[in-house]
Amino acid sequence: MTTTKSVQFSHDATSDHQKQRRESPARRLKEAAKSMLPAPLFLSLLHHKEIGRYPNLLRPTTFNEKILQKSLRPDPWFVELTDKLTVREYVAKKLGQQHVIPLLAAPDAFTKEVFDALPDQFVMKANHGSSYVEVVRSKSATSFERLRDLANYWLSLDFYKIARERHYRQIKPRIFFEHLLLDHSGKIPADYKLHCFNGRSGRPTIYILVISDRFGGNTRGDVYDADWNHLDIAIGYYKRSPMPAPRPDNLQDILLAATKLCEDFDYVRVDLYAPDNKVYFGELTFTPGAGVLPFTPDRIDYEWGKLVPDTFCR
Repeated sequence: MTTTKSVQFSHDATSDHQKQRRESPARRLKEAAKSMLPAPLFLSLLHHKEIGRYPNLLRPTTFNEKILQKSLRPDPWFVELTDKLTVREYVAKKLGQQHVIPLLAAPDAFTKEVFDALPDQFVMKANHGSSYVEVVRSKSATSFERLRDLANYWLSLDFYKIARERHYRQIKPRIFFEHLLLDHSGKIPADYKLHCFNGRSGRPTIYILVISDRFGGNTRGDVYDADWNHLDIAIGYYKRSPMPAPRPDNLQDILLAATKLCEDFDYVRVDLYAPDNKVYFGELTFTPGAGVLPFTPDRIDYEWGKLVPDTFCR
């Protein structure tokens, strides 16, 4: 499950915190009861809610069904590569340190001294889940106390309980701080989420979901093939842009980076940023959308399912 989840049950963590405060005792009781369901039953109900049909977990054929299979029986390697801190070493070896966003701090505890030592602009993240991202453009516009409370809330969350992605159970929650990536105009660059199939062949099939204006008021999600054809596909609940974005000048560098990072896997989503003709790593996601990711049109769920093998191993 990915950082930027596009399914309804995953929200910005700050919004989750506010929502949690408003929840009635009855709703909290309902959520507690759901958490006691066996994982296959829980995921089947969640899949039906989000996709509109119950999944076939014994003989999966769709993309989402095969992702559910990975959630229930993940490769042990997924833990190291899903952890947003430990994956950095893997990426540095595959691509080079210059493609890893500079790490400002990964403290054992977030203290006032850590906050004071950070630059004026930075990004605060948690390593153990999706959407745990807080962009700070100016320290004067926030406070240590506010960020500490948010960090403590993130650390209190068991991300496994959201959608039973089993590999998240073994990730020790930590807070860390990265350099804030901005392009030459001062904007946060778009997310390039490259769905990579059959990476072991060295010639993967790649589809690119581009999330633009993620932290603004007009977030869009557009899907392109490797030749930058704008496809009539919507993933999750992102709206497509009226017009395709210009082809990136460094598209081949983006595709090459994804090809290197997916070469050990039959399927993985590689998240990259590409400001000003550079390429930076975001994360690796093995269970995007937790296996309950709606596609429009629905047939894409079946078409992508054909690209994912039935077994998942290194």
